[in-house]
Amino acid sequence: MIGRFGSTAYPVGMPGVFSLPKPTVGDLIAGISVGLVALPQALAYAEIAGMPPQYGLFASALPPIIAALFVSSKYLQTGAVALTAILTYGALEPLATPRTTDYIGLATLLALLVGVFRIGLGLFRLGGVAYLVSEPVLAGFTAGAAVLITASQLPKLFDVTTDGNGVLADAAQALGSPGEWQLAALGFSALTIFCMYGGPRLHRLFPGILLAVVLGGVISSTTDYSGSTIGHLEGGFVEFTIDFPWDSLGELWLPAMVIALVGFAEPSSIARTFAAQERTRWDANRELISQGVANVASAFSGAFPVGGSFSRSALSRLAGARTAWAGAINGAFVLIAVPFIPVLEPLPMAILGATVVGAVIKLIRIDRLWALINQSRPQALVGIGTFVATLVSAPRVERGVIVGVVLALGVHLYRELTITTPSTRQGDTLIVAPEGVLWFATVPGVDRMIRSELAEHRDLRRVELDLAGVGRLDLTAAAALRRLLDELASVGVAIEIVNLRSGVSHGVASLLELD
Repeated sequence: MIGRFGSTAYPVGMPGVFSLPKPTVGDLIAGISVGLVALPQALAYAEIAGMPPQYGLFASALPPIIAALFVSSKYLQTGAVALTAILTYGALEPLATPRTTDYIGLATLLALLVGVFRIGLGLFRLGGVAYLVSEPVLAGFTAGAAVLITASQLPKLFDVTTDGNGVLADAAQALGSPGEWQLAALGFSALTIFCMYGGPRLHRLFPGILLAVVLGGVISSTTDYSGSTIGHLEGGFVEFTIDFPWDSLGELWLPAMVIALVGFAEPSSIARTFAAQERTRWDANRELISQGVANVASAFSGAFPVGGSFSRSALSRLAGARTAWAGAINGAFVLIAVPFIPVLEPLPMAILGATVVGAVIKLIRIDRLWALINQSRPQALVGIGTFVATLVSAPRVERGVIVGVVLALGVHLYRELTITTPSTRQGDTLIVAPEGVLWFATVPGVDRMIRSELAEHRDLRRVELDLAGVGRLDLTAAAALRRLLDELASVGVAIEIVNLRSGVSHGVASLLELD
């Protein structure tokens, strides 16, 4: 039995699976280029997630290979990413000690749940969830999470030991202890930032992060560098696991749902942007499935939840990717590199910290939140409220998202319940021009206003109800207006409804005799 998924035919039960076209030279170059960047980033993002560094590679090896069979966007690169990593840490830190066996087990179950939620949404064609997290909520959360991620790396940049009193407190302690800063660590941090931002000025594909990693590793291993390094890394291949801590299911389903929804906002934004630029189609349902199976692959790889990387996806496009093979080649490159990761043991932690800061600092878009104040005060409340809630709730940053969604719903409900009824009198005619949404909760206000004016000004013989400012009129409101029309007509007051917007239902038009 054959069904349809987007424009591709597939056997029912295997939605989204398709035959990849032949890889191109551009795919090979893009895949290797992204893989070179993914290696240090994956190690760093694993640290953010509270996992041993090598697990970042596990999360960036098989997931992009499996996702390549389902992706809608040929440029989307899947693996360990900063925002999903901090959401993972926030979900698991209250339940277990980071880096322990229990913590790692919880991370695998979390990845599995995230994968199942996304696959389910994709199968039921609920790709519209990509738009459920409003822009103000996403802007506030992204900025707040980026601040927390940056703050979490400051002790590494300076190689300062902190008291562990929280992300922001430890960052403040690191910044406030210049006497403890290690000059060598500062040098490695500066080298990394310089390579990350200076390299692309020489050539868009210049592997700045890789150069910083190689130089840092060589310098650290050939000198008497006494600062913090990655330390012991286990070699070997990715170890598959099917041993999940099912007894923690009740504690993880809500964080998994938050990660499934919020974490999908980033890859969906990436894919939509590239599709718009190239005027090509993008299938949110297929992308949900691709991100879902990637998380399932990460779970069975013993790793943590994954997502789409903006920086690596942009690099893939710049490097000349032409098909989804670029993502598969990236994953294969990382997979081949996993057994050799012990060579990175001398790598200074300052380089990993600087890698993260360099990647996420641009996400701290306070200007986007500030712009909301001029655009819409209520939406500014949502965005800034989400930003503050994300910072305050650290490390449980998913609570910041929940607060943001509640604020967004509250603003929406406030608008739905708010309607203004400006009016003027011209001779014996009362002109009423309500502004807002007319539904069962707001139409009584319009009714009361008209009755009050008629009671106060008994010379009025006609009412003109101008609906040009009404964004939506539902059936219940139309029925209430019908009753008002009939009651006024019975006492000799004529009522006329004008400027009803096009697109109202036949039932509404019939009730108002505008059919």
